[in-house]
Amino acid sequence: MALRREPTARQMRLAVELRRLRDAAGLTAREAAALLGVSSAQISQIESGLTGVSEKRLRRLAAHYVCTDEVFIDALVAVATDRTRGWWEEYRGALPTPFLDLAELEHHATFLREVQFLYIPGPLQTEDYAHAIFCDRIPELPQEEIELRVRHRMQRKVILEGPDPTSYAALVHEAALHIRVSDRTASRAQLVRLAELSEADHITVRVIPFNLDGFGGTWTPMMLAGGAVPKLDTAVRDAPHGTAFIDSEAQLGVLRALFRKMEAVSLDPARSRDVIYRLTKEL
Repeated sequence: MALRREPTARQMRLAVELRRLRDAAGLTAREAAALLGVSSAQISQIESGLTGVSEKRLRRLAAHYVCTDEVFIDALVAVATDRTRGWWEEYRGALPTPFLDLAELEHHATFLREVQFLYIPGPLQTEDYAHAIFCDRIPELPQEEIELRVRHRMQRKVILEGPDPTSYAALVHEAALHIRVSDRTASRAQLVRLAELSEADHITVRVIPFNLDGFGGTWTPMMLAGGAVPKLDTAVRDAPHGTAFIDSEAQLGVLRALFRKMEAVSLDPARSRDVIYRLTKEL
């Protein structure tokens, strides 16, 4: 099997989970290789995402690692045997890899939870709004890449507007509703669209209001994507070096708790919708 030049985030997650299982079992890569009758280099390649693993080998490894969580093993097998080539593949080589990894993550997610403070969340953005955001980037992007990024963002909406929509909840700070990333017309159109989407059964939009006491310590923009099992949940955060995909259970626990805390102090969906409509009328 040829080695992958650049494993996707999903392939890397499988690799990380297999390495975690081996570490929990207290086995070295050499010992795991001996159990399978392969070289230690092959185990290293599997655990670095450079090569795939068959269902048969994965289940043998899980047995040797004394992993008895059958639901978790089945979820890993589903990742290992997935051959989906989604719409995002048309952007490979044209956009940075994290754009593709994010779209793939959203495609497979069982639910999505997002928090934003300065912008409307990506899947809820209008084309004009997204275009203004990418145009404001420093250093400036070539016009061709701006158009590619906008088109990619618009295609991400399939998770909400496609035939099999994903459960999606967004916590949006009131500041994001006031900030005009473009002109008055585009801002009003964005708020109208946000209010319309919030009416959907599978979409929840809650506003974090300005007049909230004691909110200084929880400014954490993020997305939580549900895996087939909670162990395979993923958090996504923007970092100075680019997009960070977080799979550490400890960090996921903290981010889940932060989301719950922010959700608890946000307005309910009906009051949130009222705020959005009020701001729309003021534009």
